[in-house]
Amino acid sequence: MKHLNRSGIFPSGNARFYFRPKGQKGVPLPDLPSDHPAWLAAYSALLTAHDGRKPSPEVRHRTGTIGAALRAYMASDHFLGLASSTRAVWRRMIEDIEARYGQGRLSDLQPRHIRQDLARLPPHPANNRLKVWRAIGRWCVDAGLIDTDPTRDVRKRATAETEGHKAWTRTDVAAFREHWPHDSQQRLAFELMHRTCASIGDACKLGPGMVKEGWLHYRRQKSGSEACCPFSVPGPTWYEADEHLARCLEAAPRHMTFITTRTGAARSHKGAAQWFSRACDAAGLPELSAHGIRKHRASVFKENGATPEQRMAILGHETQSEAARYSKSAELKKIISGTESSNSPETGFQLRKISEQ
Repeated sequence: MKHLNRSGIFPSGNARFYFRPKGQKGVPLPDLPSDHPAWLAAYSALLTAHDGRKPSPEVRHRTGTIGAALRAYMASDHFLGLASSTRAVWRRMIEDIEARYGQGRLSDLQPRHIRQDLARLPPHPANNRLKVWRAIGRWCVDAGLIDTDPTRDVRKRATAETEGHKAWTRTDVAAFREHWPHDSQQRLAFELMHRTCASIGDACKLGPGMVKEGWLHYRRQKSGSEACCPFSVPGPTWYEADEHLARCLEAAPRHMTFITTRTGAARSHKGAAQWFSRACDAAGLPELSAHGIRKHRASVFKENGATPEQRMAILGHETQSEAARYSKSAELKKIISGTESSNSPETGFQLRKISEQ
């Protein structure tokens, strides 16, 4: 846990801890075991105040209630170790569960109660909420609060299969490039995502400092996995490098991050997806989004003969099943015929340009 200093032992035998962020005066934590719900709740409140997040209304729960367990879970390493975007979504669901069932006893919680809670929701939201319930159930067992996980026998709801975000096509790419010039931030954002295969949230954090010897390295916010890609070098032929991003960067002011606002500040990842969706609308591509660029590039790599391991390294995927799902729209004819990208005019231009330097 962050900002904790151990300083001796209470007469009770419990370890004495102080919440002491760097440069600040320490605040003592209660004389309780560090896995006690009340101790964890106190730590969570201090951490929330220090991080600058708006704290939830203070709620006191009796020991042994579902609410006390929920507050303890939100102070746990498991919850705090989630990506910040995931924590924000989960916190809203946990606080709703707390408001509905917080006064109930944790030991009385049964699978049928969780099924009843999920039955109120459509399939996809219900399955997302079940993920939260399962994380809470497993943590409560591991923390010794209950002996049996009440979520273990709760099944996911059946959902209709969907393709998710629509993958871009080469025609879509050409249309976007035709509408937005190289000196626009919208074009820079597109070319950065097209080149790196980063999500819009990760792309907002990319900057020149992440490029070493022509390769860009970064860690994905969502999964924590590492990704790497050719940035100012051509890379393999299946990668289809081009000169578009270089032209955008030549026209853009130099900042800590590549994507910025009009004032030169780093663009917030929270609003970037909607900002880019509006750019797609303006280009006559209202059904497309930033996430579809990753799917397009994954399909191109597969068409061009890249191995699953190569696609995983570029896209930051951790499993081959995820890599296969993203490249699902690859054109079968190109896969069968083994079409390579070396005949691409843009790729040839890039390779000639580099060889002439």
